[in-house]
Amino acid sequence: MSDDKRRGVLFDVDGTLVDTTYLHTVSWWEALRQADHRVPMARIHRSIGMGSDKLLDHLLGAERDRDADGRLRDAHDALYGEYWERLAPLPGARELLRACAERGLRVVLATSAAEHEVTALRAALDVDDVIDSVTSSADAQESKPAPDILVAALDQSGLTAERVVFVGDSVWDVAAAGKLDIPCIGLTCGGTGRAELAGAGAVAVYDDPAALLDALPESAIGTLA
Repeated sequence: MSDDKRRGVLFDVDGTLVDTTYLHTVSWWEALRQADHRVPMARIHRSIGMGSDKLLDHLLGAERDRDADGRLRDAHDALYGEYWERLAPLPGARELLRACAERGLRVVLATSAAEHEVTALRAALDVDDVIDSVTSSADAQESKPAPDILVAALDQSGLTAERVVFVGDSVWDVAAAGKLDIPCIGLTCGGTGRAELAGAGAVAVYDDPAALLDALPESAIGTLA
């Protein structure tokens, strides 16, 4: 049940708070290469942020034989898992989450990562004391750019779309937020350019969490608080 008196910030995690976008790119590239799919890394990178089902449709075509998709996902997961102990937060990520909490805002990690990946991401951030709730891929029937994970984040945190801001790093994040009329702040630290994020509908674009933190009072988050 929502609490109309509370406001909050929903955060994507991969590429927004933790520096993983290119790790996912390389892991998908190698998983695809092992299955004799030669896909340029640039194409893979631009697909990161989608769920694995939509990513594979986007890269390999929706009409393909999907029998091998499970093996591709398993290969990606195994390759990406080799980086878990070295995952690092992006500049200012921890401080940004703490600053939002200090302003009385609920801090929600609205990620569609698998549950085992979420554990590694939370360990890298090391700010569980200020996080209100966390989603995972198990909470969404359909992955981004569908808004399911944001709907789950709102439900779990007791927030409403009218009283939150979403922070993400991909055009898929912006698209998902737009379907719920949630203002989305874009960060370029995931590798998507400022113009592309703005063109997708981001209300503002910053380089990374540290830059957003520096501008927090004037940002959509500052206005929300």
